[in-house]
Amino acid sequence: MSAALHAAGAAPPPMRGFDHVQIAIPPGAEDRCRAFYVDLLGMTELTKPPVLAARGGLWVRSGPVEIHLGVDADFRPARKAHPAIRISDLDALADRLKAAGCEVSWDELIAETRRFFTHDPLGNRLEFIAAE
Repeated sequence: MSAALHAAGAAPPPMRGFDHVQIAIPPGAEDRCRAFYVDLLGMTELTKPPVLAARGGLWVRSGPVEIHLGVDADFRPARKAHPAIRISDLDALADRLKAAGCEVSWDELIAETRRFFTHDPLGNRLEFIAAE
């Protein structure tokens, strides 16, 4: 495949950003996700197109960050893979999560980057990073 890519000529156009990130959830977990993503994180639930709403799940957004929670019958939580979300008041979010009983694990492995990890109620890993 590498030779075919080189033969194609010009470099591909640069990517401009994410439209959304999808996180898997098990069937019937929408209310648990709503309580976490909408009520606790303060995201807004979006109306899914009817043809997709029939599949279950939910879509949420906060500012430019959009997450699609898609139903997977063979669900396994993403314990390593995760979205990394920049947030303006990292400490306030950490306090809010801890007050709600969520574990917050601060990580100092990357110099000059304030961040922590947590998990949604289904065990999916999330990273939050201080916005600059």
